[in-house]
Amino acid sequence: MAPPASITPMTNSPRVFLWIALALLLWLNYETWMRDYGPQGTVTAQKQLERVNEQAAAENLGAVVPEASTAAQSPSPSGEASAPAISAPAGQSATTAGVVRVRTDVLDLEISLQGGTIQRADLLQYPQRKGGDEPVRLLNHDNPLTLFLLQSGLTGPAASGSHPTHLVAFSSPQEEYELGDADELRVPLTWTDGRGITVTKTFILRRGQYRIDLEQFVKNDSASPYEAAAYAQILRNDPEREYSMFNVESYAFRGPAVYDGSGYRKLDIEDADDRRMSIEVANGWIAALQHHFVTAVVPPEDVSYRLTLNAEGRRYLLSAAGPLRTIAPGESATFHQKLFVGPKLQAQLEETGPRLDLVADYGRLTILANPLFWLLERVHSLVGNWGWAIVIVTFLLKLLFYPLSEASGRSMAKMRTLAPRIKNLQETYKDDREKLGRAMMELYQREKINPVAGCLPILVQIPVFLAFYWVLVESVEMRQAPFMGWIDDLSSRDPYFVLPAIMAVAMFVQYKLNPTPPDPVQAKVFMIMPILMSVMFAFFPAGLVLYWVTNTILSIIQQWNINRRIEAAAAAARKN
Repeated sequence: MAPPASITPMTNSPRVFLWIALALLLWLNYETWMRDYGPQGTVTAQKQLERVNEQAAAENLGAVVPEASTAAQSPSPSGEASAPAISAPAGQSATTAGVVRVRTDVLDLEISLQGGTIQRADLLQYPQRKGGDEPVRLLNHDNPLTLFLLQSGLTGPAASGSHPTHLVAFSSPQEEYELGDADELRVPLTWTDGRGITVTKTFILRRGQYRIDLEQFVKNDSASPYEAAAYAQILRNDPEREYSMFNVESYAFRGPAVYDGSGYRKLDIEDADDRRMSIEVANGWIAALQHHFVTAVVPPEDVSYRLTLNAEGRRYLLSAAGPLRTIAPGESATFHQKLFVGPKLQAQLEETGPRLDLVADYGRLTILANPLFWLLERVHSLVGNWGWAIVIVTFLLKLLFYPLSEASGRSMAKMRTLAPRIKNLQETYKDDREKLGRAMMELYQREKINPVAGCLPILVQIPVFLAFYWVLVESVEMRQAPFMGWIDDLSSRDPYFVLPAIMAVAMFVQYKLNPTPPDPVQAKVFMIMPILMSVMFAFFPAGLVLYWVTNTILSIIQQWNINRRIEAAAAAARKN
């Protein structure tokens, strides 16, 4: 039965998807351009610095305590009370006390003797720029504009006595600690209230690890019970960022996040609900995220902690406060917490806390990105090069989808052999598009060709392509990873645009192997599409372009082989 008159030729159907994709790319470019150069205006660094300085002077940033600990002492699931609030003495700052310098093979830390606050953290194995000597600085106290502190302490009811919060003075037997040839380094700080309560706060660091174990040992030699609760908090001023289409880092999420024991959530400090968040959970954690790096606090397992966020402008305080514990006279107790200060290395994150690896955020395509990263990591462990790992994984994906690609390729090859007959139909019905559509549909039905099959590989590749994009952008394992020759950083664009040029040539060859669109306008669009796509990809990470080039070359080889077989079969049929 002939199709109704309203049906257009199905040869156009695959083109519709590509037109939509082109429109989407142009829209994304427009949105990016408006963010970069639009009239909305950007807060300058100087204005932001003035604002932060005003806040620092008015609010005394160094003396913030977790608001999760309320004097009302809301009960926890275990029946214990949450830690009460502390009043902050005016005029104290974490930067005025003495410091202890701590150095391992991967971390260079500065710990303030006021409260044991980690006020500086340099990541020794991660230079800010490829080939540079200056390491990434994650925590810092030097500039109010970028203030970033990791604070911790014990608090409790005033009736129980004084407590070693992050505002009090500790003492240290040494000014410097270095890991040296050892596998573990312990950094003890001591506080006493003069009435029999002694607290030893110990930071435990290990070779090659960005996890820091925190132990707060309390010895009660007084005549009264001592109540205390542990807390840790991240204080950060996160200035507004300038987005740039030439910098993928500017689009990565930056800000606070929490895990409530069952789900991971990124928090918006400008959202009215998020900026006053307060939840009580077990087996959760808090984290301050940025591109490739994270600072996190992981409470002990199966202990109820109150997680809170308090934000004012671009400054936020993210805290985790535990339940009160009572230490009887003559007894002792140890409060345990885990800290993480470093790159989003997924293996180390998994060992530190439950699902802490989620901070390597692949967004909604995590279900695809996680297995892709797992496969890339396994291949990398064999070949030792992330670029070749991308090439090999692309080949494996091509094998996985080979049956689909084969069916699509055969359909496209058959359409290519029908090109002369389609041209005759176009000349015959050049003044009647309705009859042309019906005639072409009948031709496809007789030859058992499904033109729509040609768009199926494209639809499959789009989510895989996007998942690959987020793996390359978010996985710190590929940060500044070299491939070969001129490509010394797969997470940045090709510096000489060689790969985009190869991509343009490969896409043009692929276009020539496919049937020519019957519409002359479409044919011209598809002819210039390789150039447009290569210009778009020129500013994408080189690893992503490498994936696309490899996939295109494999598709060319496959389509050439299919065309050769189909044309040979058609020639044999004509002879018979």
